[in-house]
Amino acid sequence: MGQRHSGAPAIMTGTPANTSPARGLHVITWGCQMNVYDSARMGDVLRPLGYQPVATPDAADMIILNTCHIRDKAAEKVFSELGRLRKIKEARETAGQQTIIAVAGCVAQAEGQEILARAPYVDIVLGPQTYHRLPEMVARAARAGGAVIETDFPAEQKFDFLPEAEAPQTAGNYTAFLTIQEGCDKFCSFCVVPYTRGAESSRPVLSVLAEARRMVESGVKDISLLGQNVNAYHGEGPDGSTWGLAQLAYELAKLPGLSRIRYMTSHPRDMDDALIAAHRDLPQLMPFLHLPVQAGSDRILRAMNRGHTADEYRDIVRRLREARPDLALSSDFIVGHPGETDEDFEATMHLVRDVGFALAYSFKYSPRPGTPAAGAGMQVPEDVKDARLQALQALLREQQDAFNATLVGKTIPVLFTSEGRKPGQIAGRSPWLQPVHVSGPKHLIGKELPVRIVERLTNSLSGVLEEECVSA
Repeated sequence: MGQRHSGAPAIMTGTPANTSPARGLHVITWGCQMNVYDSARMGDVLRPLGYQPVATPDAADMIILNTCHIRDKAAEKVFSELGRLRKIKEARETAGQQTIIAVAGCVAQAEGQEILARAPYVDIVLGPQTYHRLPEMVARAARAGGAVIETDFPAEQKFDFLPEAEAPQTAGNYTAFLTIQEGCDKFCSFCVVPYTRGAESSRPVLSVLAEARRMVESGVKDISLLGQNVNAYHGEGPDGSTWGLAQLAYELAKLPGLSRIRYMTSHPRDMDDALIAAHRDLPQLMPFLHLPVQAGSDRILRAMNRGHTADEYRDIVRRLREARPDLALSSDFIVGHPGETDEDFEATMHLVRDVGFALAYSFKYSPRPGTPAAGAGMQVPEDVKDARLQALQALLREQQDAFNATLVGKTIPVLFTSEGRKPGQIAGRSPWLQPVHVSGPKHLIGKELPVRIVERLTNSLSGVLEEECVSA
């Protein structure tokens, strides 16, 4: 996925039901923004059992580690964290307090039996498609006194069984993430997502609209639609027909108060004419698109099973920019895929120079057990991967700086979401997701206002409010 979220605990919001005793819940979230969303919904599912958020695991009656399988050595990092949580569980048991440890997410899906074998003190292991069953799992763990594992892909869609979210997962209550699609049918050679998230499935339109409406009513102005292949969205419409992402975006744009719509992560194969036209027609659809390409060599793209060529990617970008001239792109790149030669890598560099990216995420290839590329021959030496990654990241950094520099002197709309790092500052986001800092009063937080950009910083922009906005 596009944006990454790692390391910091994501503490759930929610008020325990009056009929259940209060219990502490601590959720640690690793990985993508979809995991952040899933963590919030697990809190919603457990709320009727009396669980409410606590800031530290040593105060928790239940600890959930929501995991991600994308990063290198993901499973070993999980076991390291579980070792720390085991000590907390044992200390609480000595004090007469029970603690349930649950491992959720993609590592749980892929390594469920291994987790129970190596960490038998874990009480619950659940995949990302089964967290709607958490209350039942908690009850089974309490009754049986043993571990519960739920990593089969259920026949039902979890979204059909989730309670209404009491509050969205927000940043300052003005931005929110909303999962509309899960799973992947693409089977790229390097990727575990089809094995951990399952086949592509989409939420019904009315379910998405209802959750989006609740978010907007709570003050959200900027919604990011999430999916492993979000532009493959094919949800059931109110009349039983199938809606694509473009049709959903047009309907979301009708919500009063929703001024910004984003979506991630996209696949080039699903960037259809209707969605490109929506970028032309909908001012609410932000001019910033995360569209992973992974490589610029057709030979490597075939080996990756990406299903498109480098020139087809270039053509999609051309059509998008014709539809929305101010559109900027971010992307994902993998260097050192098995069989990648110097010529293949140079083709990637050539594509980057041709397209130009405002932001990008780039990684060295690392094998994922069970994926086709993991057992392939012609593995690229680590020192070669290191050198290629450094060269690619230097070029991408140059492009990011150049894009940010083009905004200096321009006036752009900024949605203010929080106070800034310095006294007297407020901070927000541009349409292209750069952090923007200005001097201004706190009462402007929550408003979208014109800002003249005066300086490009390393990873943010500095600006000044238009004079008439200061007293707004």
